[in-house]
Amino acid sequence: MRIVLGVAGGIAAYKACSVLRLLTEAGHQVTVVPTAAALHFVGAATWEALSGRPVSADVWDDVPAVPHVRLGRDWADLVLVAPATADLLARAAHGLADDLLTNTLLTARCPVLLAPAMHTEMWTHPATVANVALLRERGTHVLDPASGRLTGQDTGPGRLPDPEDIVEAAMAAAAAGTPTRQIEDLDLAGRHVVVSAGGTREPLDPVRYLGNRSSGKQGYALAAAASRRGARVSLVSANVTLPVPPGCEVLPVGTALELEQQVGSLVSAGDVDAVVMAAAVADFRPATYAGSKIKKTHGEGDDSAPTIELVRNPDVLAGLVATRGTAAAPYLVGFAAETGDATGDLLTLARAKLARKGCDLLVANEVGVDKTFGQDESTVHVLRRGDSPDEDPLTVGPASKDDVAEAVWDVVAPALP
Repeated sequence: MRIVLGVAGGIAAYKACSVLRLLTEAGHQVTVVPTAAALHFVGAATWEALSGRPVSADVWDDVPAVPHVRLGRDWADLVLVAPATADLLARAAHGLADDLLTNTLLTARCPVLLAPAMHTEMWTHPATVANVALLRERGTHVLDPASGRLTGQDTGPGRLPDPEDIVEAAMAAAAAGTPTRQIEDLDLAGRHVVVSAGGTREPLDPVRYLGNRSSGKQGYALAAAASRRGARVSLVSANVTLPVPPGCEVLPVGTALELEQQVGSLVSAGDVDAVVMAAAVADFRPATYAGSKIKKTHGEGDDSAPTIELVRNPDVLAGLVATRGTAAAPYLVGFAAETGDATGDLLTLARAKLARKGCDLLVANEVGVDKTFGQDESTVHVLRRGDSPDEDPLTVGPASKDDVAEAVWDVVAPALP
C-alpha cells in the first residue's frame, strides 16, 4: 500500500518515527510529508533514512511533478497524519493549503486518518472541538488522543496514541476503502446515531459475573461504518477491548442497568436520529450481590452448591420503543441472536421478536458453535416492521462484519425521518 505520512510540528513528532518504521517493515511504501515546524523536531535526513524516499515540505520542490496534487489525488492509498496538531486540524478543517501537507490533504481522494496530539487545553478548546466535528462530518477519520503524560509536568487527554494503535487504526481506515468525500455525499452527514456494542456483565460477587460470548465486533463495525458515512457516533461499549473506531465517542458501561441509563440519557437529549442496539444485553441478573467471594463448602461428603436467584433485567429496546411512543425518531434497530428451537426456526422466532418489541428494524444473527460470537464473519437476516411474513428478508452473508454493518446502514439511512 502507498501511504503519505504527514507529520505536524509537535514534540510527538519523534513518535512518528516508530509509526514509519512499523509501516515500512510491514511492506508499505511511505512518503513522509512534514510541515516546516515538524522539521524543527525531526530532520529530513531521519525521514529519508527510515522511509528510503525523498522528503519535502515545500510545494515549490519538484514543481514539474505537481506534488501538491499528485500525492493525495493520484499516488496515495491512505493519508495518515501523526501527530496532527491543533494548528494542523484547524487548517485542514478550513481548507487552508499553505504547504505541501495541507495541499495533499485538500486534494486527497483516499481515506484520511488524523492522529491528534496537543495539550489538554488545546484539545478541549471549543475551536478544536468544532474543527474535529467538521472533519469527521466530511468523512475524515480523526482518532481521539490518549490520556497520559504530556510535555513538562502536564498530564491528561492530548497524548499521541501509541504507534501500534495508530498503525492498526490506519489499516482499518484503508481497509474500509472509504475516500474522503464532500459532506453532501455522506448519507449520514449531520445525523447523530447511538450504537451499543459488546456484552453486559452482571456481578455475582467481587470475582464472578454472569455474561455472554459477545466480542463487540459487530457493534464496533456498525459504529465505524456510521462514522465513515458522516454521522456523529456515540458508542455505548459494554466490556469490549477492541480499538476505538475512528471518529466515535466511546461511552463505557458494565451492566444492563448501566447500559439502559447511558442509552436513555443520550436519547433524552433529543438529538438522536437512530439507535442500533447491537449489544448482547443480559436478560437476567443476580437478585443479590455478595460483598465477598462466595466460597464452596469443604465438609466431608458435602458437595452442595449455592442457589443463585435471578431477576429480570429491563428490556432496553422495548423501553426505548415505549418512550418514543408514536414519534418517528429515533429510528430503532434491534439485534436478535437466534439458533432456532422446537418452537420455530430462526426467521419465525425473529419475526415474533420484531412484533413483540415494536422496533423499526430487526437484524437476526445466526449464532451457535463457531458462529457469530468472536468471529470475523456472520450471516444476518434484516427484517423491517410492516414487511409481509411471506416476504423474504434481506440476507447478508456469510460476510465480514464490516460488510454486514454497511448493509444495515444501507437500509437505515434512507429510512431516517
